[in-house]
Amino acid sequence: MIELGSRGALFTDHYQLVMGQLYFREGLAERSAQFDYFFRSNPDYGTHQAGFCVAAGLDTLLDWLENTSFGDPEIDALRHLQTSTGNALFDEDYLQWLASSCDFDRLELISVAEGRVVHPHLPVMSVIGPMAVAQIVETALLNHLNYATLIATKAARVRQSAHSSAVLEFGMRRGAGAAVDEGARAALIGGCNATSNVEASVVLGTDPKGTHAHSLVQAYIATGGGELEAFRAFARSYPDDCVLLVDTIDTLRSGMPNAITVFAELRSAGHEPVGVRLDSGDLAYLGVQAARQLDAAGFPAASIVLSGDLDELTIWQIRSQVQEEATRVGLDPAAVLDRLVYGVGTRLITSHGDAALGGVFKLVGVQNEAGDWEPAIKLSENPVKIPIPGAKSVWRLYDHAGVATADLVAVPGEDPLGEGDIEVFHPFLDGVSRVIRREDIARAEMLRSDPRLHRDDGLDPPRQRAIDDIAALDPGVRRLVNPHRYHVSLTRAMKQRQRSAIADLRSRV
Repeated sequence: MIELGSRGALFTDHYQLVMGQLYFREGLAERSAQFDYFFRSNPDYGTHQAGFCVAAGLDTLLDWLENTSFGDPEIDALRHLQTSTGNALFDEDYLQWLASSCDFDRLELISVAEGRVVHPHLPVMSVIGPMAVAQIVETALLNHLNYATLIATKAARVRQSAHSSAVLEFGMRRGAGAAVDEGARAALIGGCNATSNVEASVVLGTDPKGTHAHSLVQAYIATGGGELEAFRAFARSYPDDCVLLVDTIDTLRSGMPNAITVFAELRSAGHEPVGVRLDSGDLAYLGVQAARQLDAAGFPAASIVLSGDLDELTIWQIRSQVQEEATRVGLDPAAVLDRLVYGVGTRLITSHGDAALGGVFKLVGVQNEAGDWEPAIKLSENPVKIPIPGAKSVWRLYDHAGVATADLVAVPGEDPLGEGDIEVFHPFLDGVSRVIRREDIARAEMLRSDPRLHRDDGLDPPRQRAIDDIAALDPGVRRLVNPHRYHVSLTRAMKQRQRSAIADLRSRV
């Protein structure tokens, strides 16, 4: 029996299987084809915009491809589907082909590695193989890559705002069902230090992080105790991991004094407190005042965890305000900022402001009956929807300071640097080009390879790639608001291929 959420071979859209049967009927199912995965625009959150994305979701996609097939339960379920007139939707011979030949191991993948910075119109992944098999994989591929990339990108922006401070992913309660596991993983790739999601942490080999809820203090108050008793109970249970939520009653007049009392008791017993958490109110002001009280009580190293609808902009604003507030009360702003920890929940796990990455999966090439590859192109009244046809290589150019200056889509085997200056072309607008001076480019890096040959061992490799790639971006591209546009361009040979494919298609109309 197929269970909802099992995410097996039926984790796809109706039209993928319908097209698969058509290809099977027309003798095209085994014809080799290439599809490209890419997105057309960075996330736009309304008041602020992303200047780049961080690729994520590849590892979970590979797991799905390796562990998914059309077995008896899937075939039986499809056998019972009907057309609007009551006939079987899928013929028996097609169902047997799905069972015997729709093997996702038959697909060749060429992909950017997880954690790499990617940009609009860059072919992040190419899928090459039997047309029907490649077509059927579309929905699962988009599901795995789009959401994870969206969350990794948001996390990277939060990391930028937080500077070197720890960032904790706290969004499990507000995310979309089981997708929060993949969201937590993507957030860790993008720059979060830890997640509160216990299941994701265990699977990923990291330690979950968290504190306690207001309900702990409320429970003690309701049963005749009080905030101090609640804090003492927590400290007894977790003497070496004691972070106390101090804003249930009155942050500065009750929560902080009670927390400091418990911290002193912990220290006298040989334990050092970790810190306090603030979840409401003016977090910048309260954070500075909490630091002031902790310093006066002899706890200058205690952390101050801030949570409550944080995102990259609110963290940016908090840090700016903290510098002014700290100076006003005679504290070192840098010392206060260094002890802040940010718990980011809803706005991260939902990518608040732009909840979907518009990644697409487009046919770009088909092998003809003679075995030669023909570019596949699509015309549209909206030029942005014109794809880059055919097989391709993807390169990133760096200047002598190590800054990434452009990504180039080239014909396979083409030297992206050549011998002279490099003329590059807009990926979909004709007549738009520019020249990159060869003397300004130090090196070119090929971005894509077969991901099955270099599976990452844990999260450290993709996390480090994200750190390195973001550091290599121009500061204007990294800007949180109104960033510079990073250019993805075509070489002259690739542009000519695109023009020829467009002209050929128009000649047939």
